[in-house]
Amino acid sequence: MGTVYITQDDAFIGKTDERLTVKAEKKNLLDVPLIKVDGVVVFGRATVSPAVVFELLSRHIPLTFLTGTGRYLGRLEPEVTKNIFVRSAQWKAAGESEMAIHLVRGFVRGKLKNYRTILLRRGREDSQLDLQSHVKRLDGAIAPLDKTNSIASLRGLEGAGSAAYFGCFNQLIKSSKFQFEARRRRPPTDPVNALLSLGYSLLRHDVQSAVNIVGFDPYLGYLHLERYGRPSLALDLMEEFRPLVVDVLVFSAVNKGQLSPDDFITEPLSGAVSLTKDGLKIFLRLYEEKKQSKFKHPVMGTQHTYQEAFEIQGRLLAKYLMGEIDKYPPLVIR
Repeated sequence: MGTVYITQDDAFIGKTDERLTVKAEKKNLLDVPLIKVDGVVVFGRATVSPAVVFELLSRHIPLTFLTGTGRYLGRLEPEVTKNIFVRSAQWKAAGESEMAIHLVRGFVRGKLKNYRTILLRRGREDSQLDLQSHVKRLDGAIAPLDKTNSIASLRGLEGAGSAAYFGCFNQLIKSSKFQFEARRRRPPTDPVNALLSLGYSLLRHDVQSAVNIVGFDPYLGYLHLERYGRPSLALDLMEEFRPLVVDVLVFSAVNKGQLSPDDFITEPLSGAVSLTKDGLKIFLRLYEEKKQSKFKHPVMGTQHTYQEAFEIQGRLLAKYLMGEIDKYPPLVIR
């Protein structure tokens, strides 16, 4: 089953024998074997029984809480793995070290090359689109990466490449029912931004889980600045997956009519846009399907799901920091 998503307000999450149960308004919403669960995500308010807390911690299953609109609140995390050697290597590379610069270069390269792949694919599908100038701008951000030796400058190239990509994002949306002007996060004020923000929150849950499984300290990253409570390493590793998992999913959902404007609501005071309950269920199903879809991993040379790839990239990151491989290979899909 993978991740369990609970969207009903005031649901009660309980345990019966070896099964996770969810009830609300005297109705049974879910009854699933715990052995099939690898994560639980709660939207809005819910009551979690002590037995469930104990069981999730015992089984190393993370429990993440999001607001009803998908903004990250926090998570109940099992004890991190006891691999002190991975965390020691992670901390030794902190700052402006050669290893940190190499990793930031890899995270940025992976993200920007995957942006480029999306634009090239879309351009082949529709020759009427004017994407070449944006591809050239992306190329201009990718080309200097190998010769750039400061993290601040690499962040600048990442910003320039992202600006080029989001500058033509609206062209990638075929449906006339949806428009995208610019990336707006806090709060998202249109349906497309709402889907991106929600998708990135879900991706954060999954990548942070993988980072913890490998044994890292999720709060010490290299590309993202350190900030209290921010899982910077998880955000670093997310970068190469953003376009591959979330952006592609958003394009598919709106272009294929899987979601319509009727699936969104707007908060009158803040103007924040979010999915309706029914729309949220559709998007969560699509996200889970995307996460479980398979592709040929360019390094492993075998078929893997994106869910598996989160951990694979984490383990490749650990191997690099531990000196077992010479380079960190970001996930780049051609």
